[in-house]
Amino acid sequence: MLRKDLIQKSPAVQIMGKEYLEQGKFGAVVSRAGVGKTQFLVQIAISWLLDGKKVIHISLDDAIDKINVRYKEGYNSLIDSVGYIDPIKANRLWEDLDICKFGINYNRQTFASKNIRDYLATLKKDNLEIPAMIVVDGIDFDGDCSDILDDLAKLAADFSLAIWFSMQSHREENLTSEGFPVQLDNVKARFSKALFLKPREDKIEVVILKNGAKVNEKHLIEPATMMLI
Repeated sequence: MLRKDLIQKSPAVQIMGKEYLEQGKFGAVVSRAGVGKTQFLVQIAISWLLDGKKVIHISLDDAIDKINVRYKEGYNSLIDSVGYIDPIKANRLWEDLDICKFGINYNRQTFASKNIRDYLATLKKDNLEIPAMIVVDGIDFDGDCSDILDDLAKLAADFSLAIWFSMQSHREENLTSEGFPVQLDNVKARFSKALFLKPREDKIEVVILKNGAKVNEKHLIEPATMMLI
C-alpha cells in the first residue's frame, strides 16, 4: 500500500503519467546548470524502484556517495508528501529500494557503453535480474554524441531497458521555434521522452517537450523537494 501511495505522489508519474513514463527507450531531463536535472532524474528512478524494478545510476560528475544522498533525500520528500508514515515502515521500504539501485561513477574519459554492456552481460550470465532503467548523468550534449547514443540505443534494445539522460542547456542560448533547447533539438529524433526544467520566480517550471500525445503541458514544482505544487 505504501509503495502505491508513493508512486501516486511521484512528480515524475504525476507529470508524465505512469503508462507514458514506462514507454520508449530514451528520455531526457534538460535544464541549465543548477536547476534540478539530477534531482528530477532521481525522482524518475525512484518511481521505477517503487514499482519493483532495478535501476543503475551512472554519474560522470558526482561521487556515488553524493548520488546516494540524493536518492535518500528524494525518498524522504516523497514520504513527507504523503503525510504521516510510520518511520519503521518507511525505513523498511527504503532498505528494500536501496538494494535495488546500483551506482557507478565514471568520468568523461572512462565512460564507455562497453563497460555497461559487460556489467549487464555478467548479471545475465549469473541469472540475476537485469535493471529495467539506467540513468546516465553528465554526458556533454554540446558536442557530437552520435556514437555514444548509437551504442547506448543498441544496449537498450539488447537488454530491453530504458535509459534516461541529463542534458545541460545554457542560459544565453535561444530555444528553437518548437521550444526545444538546441542540445535536445540536435538529437530529438532519438528521444521519445523529454522534459525541460526552467526557473520561474522561486519555483521550477517543468515543460513536457516529448511524451507521446502528452506534450506542451507545464507544471510547477518546489526546487527543494521536486514535489508538485
